[in-house]
Amino acid sequence: MTAPFTVLGLCSFTHDSAAALLMDGELIGFVEEERLSQVKHTKDYPRQAVQWLLSEAGITAADVDTIAYNFHGPRYLAAVPQVARFLGPAPTRDRALPRAAGFTKVALRTIGRTRALSRMFSGAPVQPVQHHRAHQMCAFAASGWDDAAVLIVDSLGETQTTTIATARQGKPGRPELRTLHALHDPASLGYVYGAVTQHLGWRRGDEEGTVMALAALGEPARFQELFARAIRLTPDGFAVDPSLFPIRVLISGYPRVTPRFIAATCPPRPSQAPVTQVHRDLAAALQARTEEVMVHLAILARNLDRSKRLCVGGGVATNCVSIGKIIEAGIFDEVFVPPAPGDAGTAIGAAAAAHLKLSGQPLSGISRSCYLGPSFPTPDLDLSAWPTLIDRDVPGDPAEFLAGQLARGQIVGLFHGRIEAGPRALGNRSILASPLQDGVIERLNATVKFREPFRPFAPMVLADRACDYFTLGQEAPFMSMASNVTDLARTQIPAIVHANGTARLQTVTKEQNPFMHAVLEAFARRTGVPVLINTSLNVKGKPICGTPQMAVDCLASSGLDALLLEGRWITK
Repeated sequence: MTAPFTVLGLCSFTHDSAAALLMDGELIGFVEEERLSQVKHTKDYPRQAVQWLLSEAGITAADVDTIAYNFHGPRYLAAVPQVARFLGPAPTRDRALPRAAGFTKVALRTIGRTRALSRMFSGAPVQPVQHHRAHQMCAFAASGWDDAAVLIVDSLGETQTTTIATARQGKPGRPELRTLHALHDPASLGYVYGAVTQHLGWRRGDEEGTVMALAALGEPARFQELFARAIRLTPDGFAVDPSLFPIRVLISGYPRVTPRFIAATCPPRPSQAPVTQVHRDLAAALQARTEEVMVHLAILARNLDRSKRLCVGGGVATNCVSIGKIIEAGIFDEVFVPPAPGDAGTAIGAAAAAHLKLSGQPLSGISRSCYLGPSFPTPDLDLSAWPTLIDRDVPGDPAEFLAGQLARGQIVGLFHGRIEAGPRALGNRSILASPLQDGVIERLNATVKFREPFRPFAPMVLADRACDYFTLGQEAPFMSMASNVTDLARTQIPAIVHANGTARLQTVTKEQNPFMHAVLEAFARRTGVPVLINTSLNVKGKPICGTPQMAVDCLASSGLDALLLEGRWITK
């Protein structure tokens, strides 16, 4: 019997380390290392993720035929000849040579890492995959569509920052992609958003969502003209003003905004300082310009590729309000964002690209799949360290029982089935609450999640009832899109409506998540409302709980009322 052709896809050494495994084209699993290591956004080699994948497949490292890595080292060198472009007036002149040195250093380091990976797997060849190619493959393969335009927008992949591709299913399960257009560094929307996030006192590469939430409380007009200059729309995309956001240097220690930007806005905010109106207005202007740029890029994608469907990936695709604006504009009939649009998902995309290059077999198991990580159906828990916790079996049907507890106002952690892919909890590692309870948002932010009071919480809704509460007009299975709400939502469940009048919804079908579908149906029978608040099972600064022990720690250290863990009801 011929051994299956096995490809291990890796995202590692940068941020959001993750691993995916394909055997004869079938996706065996995918998990982000942080869900197992408890280190949020870790850049370390995903050792625990790889160990789980090999165990799940019943193989060893020696059985891996090819390692697919989500960066292509030599392509960084393409930035080095661009130095002459930045030898003009200060401040760009002082960064030109360090920029060249930085890109060269990263190229050599990436090449060295790929060689090290090969040695770890008994000399298995490493297939480096261009970063945006991995993003494109992940987004399109996950869509399940026959054709689509694919828009990738992030901070930096080698030298690319934005790409538009055309994607088709040549044969079933064998996607064909071709990049039609690319923008290169320093024209980077992700870079600008991260720079302003850091300037406003939050962690770049982690808390951009906080800035997006804050934007709803500000007035964009105050800095509208500034951002129109900072990110100028062009016929082929956009350009970034280096007098406000200096050219990138891949060496630490260089500021990401210029003195001119600071003078035009505000001093950098220390992370613990009060948030004032100038910070709200700056966030609002940044978000408004981001939305304008994203819609502009979507129009460009439609003009370059006549498909009626659009896939969006890259870190900026997690900006759900921008995705909602693209849908609202009606440029495409349908828009899709994969469950893991950021760098972690490139482990899947890189593995898929390598498999298609080296094997004649089709891909399977990627389309519309999000519950891809480890499960713990019979966890062996030792609660002796928490004498105040009470553990008992759930009486009767777990879905009915949970719905009843939620209807009574309990805030409950849910640990069920396989870990979700991507940054959103989608009903398997979630904190659930009733949107009908007075003060529920304030309680969630203050005593459960320990985060800023202006942060909103997302609703999950039965897919066939979504149109009663939301105007999106399409399914949103991965909580990737902000939608305007109906009058019924405003009057019946105002807790899920953010200050800008939108909600980042998740639509749930029985096929997608049978257990959560049953919980929503049971909650609707009790309350008349098929909507629950759904946020990730973690507290601020921690990764989503991937293991039973992490979930129990979350219960014990937060204001959660209870934890439903694989049929066990744990309370305080």
